[in-house]
Amino acid sequence: MQSTLIDTLAARRDVPLGATRALAVLFIAALTAAAAQISIPLPFTVVPLTFQPMVVLLGGLALGARLGMASQALYLAAGVAGLPVFAASATLPPGALRLIGPTGGYLLAYPMAALLVGYLAERGLDRRYLTSVAAMLAGLVVVYACGATWLSTSLGVSGALAAGVYPFLAADVVKVLAAAGVLPGLWKLLGRASR
Repeated sequence: MQSTLIDTLAARRDVPLGATRALAVLFIAALTAAAAQISIPLPFTVVPLTFQPMVVLLGGLALGARLGMASQALYLAAGVAGLPVFAASATLPPGALRLIGPTGGYLLAYPMAALLVGYLAERGLDRRYLTSVAAMLAGLVVVYACGATWLSTSLGVSGALAAGVYPFLAADVVKVLAAAGVLPGLWKLLGRASR
């Protein structure tokens, strides 16, 4: 198992690891909430286009399995508590009801996706571009599988794919291809800084 980016940064700066981890979890949870506010409703589906999945996946890569999952559990807890962290919507239910609404499967998948991506990062898949792409795509599959499965309970399988997967697939793959270079780039910068 290899060190995560956040643990490596804390060690290099000689700061308390516990405090660094706690702040990192809070930061990723807040960043997920901010990404939810960049929401584009689509007229043919109740599922909005957001940048949340990319934050979830990058957070998992940077924090590792346990902390990545914790950041998303914290995000969901904030939403359940009624804080305005979920994507703004006139049609989706607010607060805790969002988790049983049509997008609940996607939201509940975030901790699992961050856990998987973090697990892969702890095995070094965050160090190179292609392996980062693979790790992020694996996490994205978790988000889509859970979201579409939840949607299929009301729309059927073909309806869930049409409303919750197909409209987003190309954009999410492009976002993964763009975002997957972040962690390898940061690792390279850390390597240069240590010379």
